[in-house]
Amino acid sequence: MCMDMALSDPGKPWQNGADESFNGKFHDECLSLEWFRTRTEAKVVIDQWRRHYNAVRPHSSLAYLTPNEFKQRYCSTEAIEAVLQD
Repeated sequence: MCMDMALSDPGKPWQNGADESFNGKFHDECLSLEWFRTRTEAKVVIDQWRRHYNAVRPHSSLAYLTPNEFKQRYCSTEAIEAVLQD
């Protein structure tokens, strides 16, 4: 599997809407709500937010399911399809 790096041109955020959307949510839901006194505190708060975002927060791109719910549905559907193909 090969991945290519793609960079947006400076001053053209519409070239990467997914990153801009994430960055906006990260700023609004995490960074702008806290005043960090230490780097350790920032790391802890950001890690908690990241875990919540990647596991339990509903996402519009996943039909408003949480990533955990989407994974459960995808894995169970994939398992059923594998059994039916055998």
